[in-house]
Amino acid sequence: MARTCEHCCTKIDNLTVKFGGNTILDKVNLHVNCGEVVGVVGPNGAGKTTLLRTILGEVPYQGKINFRIEGRVSQAPKIGYVPQKLQFDLSSPISVADLVAAAISRYPVWAGVGSDLLEKVKGVLSLFTAEHLVKRRIGELSGGELQRVLLAIAMTPEPELLLLDEPASGVDVKGLSLFYETVDGLRKKHDIAVILVTHDLAGISCYADRIALLNCSIVAEGEAKDVLSDEKLVKTFGPSLWNISCLPDSVSNNKKNKNGAD
Repeated sequence: MARTCEHCCTKIDNLTVKFGGNTILDKVNLHVNCGEVVGVVGPNGAGKTTLLRTILGEVPYQGKINFRIEGRVSQAPKIGYVPQKLQFDLSSPISVADLVAAAISRYPVWAGVGSDLLEKVKGVLSLFTAEHLVKRRIGELSGGELQRVLLAIAMTPEPELLLLDEPASGVDVKGLSLFYETVDGLRKKHDIAVILVTHDLAGISCYADRIALLNCSIVAEGEAKDVLSDEKLVKTFGPSLWNISCLPDSVSNNKKNKNGAD
C-alpha cells in the first residue's frame, strides 16, 4: 500500500473518465508520494495514457485529483511529461537545439537559436549527458537519444511530478537500462514523484517502489514482488510474464513452483 505522506504528494480518488458511452477509467484510486516511482502496467486499451493525460488536465473527469506541495494544496503543480511518441516529420530540419529552445523559452523554432539561448540549451542537455546531440536533427536520433532529450525538457524547470509514458518504446536494452538509472537518480536527487507507464515488467520491477495494475480500474497495487506474483497480473499478461529476468526472489520462486522446474 502507499505511504501516507501528506507533505508532497498526488492523490487520485475515484477518478472516472468516460468518452461517449464508454468508460475508460472507472473509480481509479492512486496515491504517489515525493521521491517515489510508481509503475503503471496493464494491457493495451487499459487507460494508462488516458490516466496521464487526465493528470495533465487534458481530459475531463469525475472524481478528485489533489496535489500537495510542501504541505500545502496546489492548484498548479509543476508537471514534467515525456509522451509515448513525438509526432514529427523525420525529414524535418528541426534540430535538438531548436526543440529544446522552443520548449524552455517559447521561442519560435523558425526564428533560430541565438548564442545566449544556445548556451542555456546546452546546459539543459548537459544534465543528461546529451549536449553532444545539440546540432543533430530530431529525425536522426535513436530511441534512447530522443528519450534523453525529452527527459531533459521535462525536467526544465524542475517538476514536482514527472509523468513518463512508455519510455521503453523504441529504446534498446542498453539505452533502457540507462534511462531507468537516470530516472532513479532524478527521484533520489530531486525528491520528485514519478508515475511511469510501461509494458516493460522486467525493467520496472527493478526500479519502482510500487506497481499498479490498471485495466480500466486499479486491479492490483503494491510492491513489485507482490504485484508481479499476483494471479491477476498473470491472467492479464499471460505466460510471457515469466520471461522477466529481474524478479525479486519470492517471485522467482513462485515461477519455479508454477512451472515445476528451475
